[in-house]
Amino acid sequence: MEELTDIILLQRLKNNEEEAFTGIYNRYWQPLYSTAMSILQQGPLAEDLVQEVFISLWRRRNELEIEHLKAYLAKAVKFQVLKAIRNNKADGQFYERLQHVTAVIIKEDPLLGKEMQAIFARLTGTLPDDCREIFRLSREEGLTYLEIATRLHISVKTVEKKMSFSLRHFRTGLGKALLLLLLARIS
Repeated sequence: MEELTDIILLQRLKNNEEEAFTGIYNRYWQPLYSTAMSILQQGPLAEDLVQEVFISLWRRRNELEIEHLKAYLAKAVKFQVLKAIRNNKADGQFYERLQHVTAVIIKEDPLLGKEMQAIFARLTGTLPDDCREIFRLSREEGLTYLEIATRLHISVKTVEKKMSFSLRHFRTGLGKALLLLLLARIS
């Protein structure tokens, strides 16, 4: 099959041509997987999310109005990644991935990055003082839970509980905020 443009592939996709879908899949699967993998650092989850994007593309092929296929697919994958993080399908390294997602978004759209930083600062400010201090010591100074407990004269279990509360607070607040910011960027 000759090298077809995205526009031709999209037209043929709307005509229910499976070869067009296969062409799109073969052209974009690897870059989309790389994007998801670079953020999530979890191969199976990244694969699942990319597959979801392609399944959605096939199911909605007759109703979608796509002008730029590459951009559409890239945004769809980023949306799926953020949705997975928000729904906590990704494992316990939420905060680290969130930092990476934030860095990617800031690089691509500095204004959006500033909005995310403001949301993060606001959420940090709404933490109880003890949770905020424990979170700061862990994430900014890189202290272990034992080192934090020793410094603050509290038990390691208390540090664990306060960090768990803080991370849940960020997951809830940032998950919604990231989704809204991404949706604003997509539209």
